[in-house]
Amino acid sequence: MSTKKSEATRLLEKVTGGPVTLGRFLEAVRIGEEMTQPEFAKKLGISKSHLNDIEKGRKAVSPDRAARFAKVLGYSQARLVKLALQDLVNRGGLKLHVDVKAA
Repeated sequence: MSTKKSEATRLLEKVTGGPVTLGRFLEAVRIGEEMTQPEFAKKLGISKSHLNDIEKGRKAVSPDRAARFAKVLGYSQARLVKLALQDLVNRGGLKLHVDVKAA
């Protein structure tokens, strides 16, 4: 298995100023779609304050909710679930890398 980062991941890390988290990913998608936080939050079915907390890394997202976000946004469920799980692992202070594959 390759640990080489994709060009898109490297670009996103450069633009967001750090490792890709689910919050940073969602913020990048929102900005790319030229949507305000209230508009994007409504699309995701959450409050603007909850979206803000996710984007700023103050709130974690469950894998189930990440999968739902992926479906709404038209992105890979595996990718967003992986980001959500990695966020949870990182919050726990564990030095582990999460890998998710479709069943």
